[in-house]
Amino acid sequence: MSEQKTPGTATDRPGRRTPLVIAAVAIVAAIGVTAAVGLGGNDDKPSGSSAVAEVSGGTDSTKAATVLDRPFTKPALVLTDTKGQKYDLRERTKGKPTLIYFGYTHCPDVCPLTMSNIAIAKKQLPKADQDKLQVVFVTTDPERDTSAELAKWLPAAGDPSFTGLTGDFSAIQAGARQIGIGIDPATKDKDGNVVSMHGAQVIAFSPTTDQGYVLYGEDASVDDYAKDLPKIIKGENP
Repeated sequence: MSEQKTPGTATDRPGRRTPLVIAAVAIVAAIGVTAAVGLGGNDDKPSGSSAVAEVSGGTDSTKAATVLDRPFTKPALVLTDTKGQKYDLRERTKGKPTLIYFGYTHCPDVCPLTMSNIAIAKKQLPKADQDKLQVVFVTTDPERDTSAELAKWLPAAGDPSFTGLTGDFSAIQAGARQIGIGIDPATKDKDGNVVSMHGAQVIAFSPTTDQGYVLYGEDASVDDYAKDLPKIIKGENP
């Protein structure tokens, strides 16, 4: 399948490819964005199969958010948080506006930038809304990203309130695929650099339905999140 560009996702940057897999569903598109991010590594292969989600209203190049007509069900993930405690994603975030992102702490660019953008936008919210918003970072590199490592990295990259989760890679991979995100096990390139292939989307889940109804690509900015978060917290379309 040839590479295509779509609004709200990244264009290719030097030293990294961002494959985009697109499938047709009736007259709407199903989007699965996979970014190759690593310590100086490249990988041109798309990662695994993605779930299908219908996209509302076609494409709009002026908006960072993609609203899904057929939203994702929140993944049934039970992992370990930064305190070493069991964390049931569905149970702990039920009825709360939630942003979920899959990435890893050794990522040189996309992951820390995404966490930082969300953190800065969150601080612009009223305190009551800040307390409602749940931001969950699930590692794609659990071998290195222990609970202690996530506890150290998340406050620096994002916000101390963000939840970091680690655990068995196969469970993490299966949970990611439930919301259309492909990830591969971390590998080493010929120079010994660790490379992780993972989807770069942020999925927003509604507090009223617990469904993932909004998708953001890696180019979503602080201003994009700041504009949309008040509506996401209410379960409204951005």
